[in-house]
Amino acid sequence: MVKIGGAEVRGIVHYFRDLPDPRSSINRRHVLVDVVVLAVLAVIAGADGPVGIAQWAELNHDWLKRHLKLPHGIPSHDTFGRVLECLKPAAFQQCFSAWLASLLESGEDDAVRPQVAIDGKSLRRSHDRGRGLGALHLVSAWATEGGITLGQLATEEKSNEITAIPQLLEQINIQGAVVTIDAAGCQKKIANKIVEGGGDYVLALKGNQETLNAAVDEFVGEHAEDDFARVKVSRWEEEESGHGRKEQRAYYQMNVPENLAGRAAWKNLKTIGVALRIAEVNGKEQREVRYFISSLKRNVKAFARAVRNHWRIENTLHWSLDMTFREDESRIRGRQVAENIAWLRRIALTLLKQHPGKQSLVMKRRMAGWSRQFLMQVLTGKTT
Repeated sequence: MVKIGGAEVRGIVHYFRDLPDPRSSINRRHVLVDVVVLAVLAVIAGADGPVGIAQWAELNHDWLKRHLKLPHGIPSHDTFGRVLECLKPAAFQQCFSAWLASLLESGEDDAVRPQVAIDGKSLRRSHDRGRGLGALHLVSAWATEGGITLGQLATEEKSNEITAIPQLLEQINIQGAVVTIDAAGCQKKIANKIVEGGGDYVLALKGNQETLNAAVDEFVGEHAEDDFARVKVSRWEEEESGHGRKEQRAYYQMNVPENLAGRAAWKNLKTIGVALRIAEVNGKEQREVRYFISSLKRNVKAFARAVRNHWRIENTLHWSLDMTFREDESRIRGRQVAENIAWLRRIALTLLKQHPGKQSLVMKRRMAGWSRQFLMQVLTGKTT
């Protein structure tokens, strides 16, 4: 790149130029797209809120004014806070989705269907006792193979995931994807929504679906006694070891019996899955059995991959947000600004993960703060 920064920054500007401006036209001193682009760059480079965004922008003022309009200089932290508080998260996310689509090429193997894992995470210190508000809870959609943030929706309580997930599914493209959700999202309406969107589902099953769970438990228990000799079953086993831990996993997948109680209420329900995990940690054995229902045809390797990859949203997205961005320590109280900052973190994490460098995510973020050239590399996913 001959002129580091110019084309890359202008590329972001292009995707945010049509973002609806919710501010009053009276005394509007700063261009909306400037404010948004500054926030994107600053969060990648280490900022964690409006104050940090403003400070980073001030330190890089001379460089930024060559690529942005900045008619009245760098906005204050109050301006950043007000803009992030009034921006509608859905419109904000839509612009990012278009931008990411222009940057990221699919690295998926054509033989492997894309997988979208949906799960919730609470921002533990975002509670506002003065207004009687608990911690903000975010439901996120995550492309497991590429490590790409697809969308998020905020709720006030974890229990509201049931109503948030269908809304989130409407915001993202799941055509041809396998959608995986834990037991909280094992709901008939959610299964229907996934099928209507052109996807397939793998849903963890627990006691919240009492009738179906009891029927599956009885069916699996009955046939496990003779090692599934009376039904067609597909099996897959795998083993991992390291760091003082040895883990064995066995997967079983069967067609749903015609007479299974509650079957008719679930759209395109085709298979039952069982995941058995036996782990030895410091000489002690831990055993866990989980049931799943799915619209997938019987293909135990695909089922095993879906179950295993679902945990990437916990181990890759949520863990990285806490370790790299210290999200659980965020004390931002305003609901909409907290949601928009959370979305900026997820976009920053996506871009950091796409960068081909061998450094850790924490180190990449530090380097983006130290070097504008490296920051531009993160924006494009390229090292040259």
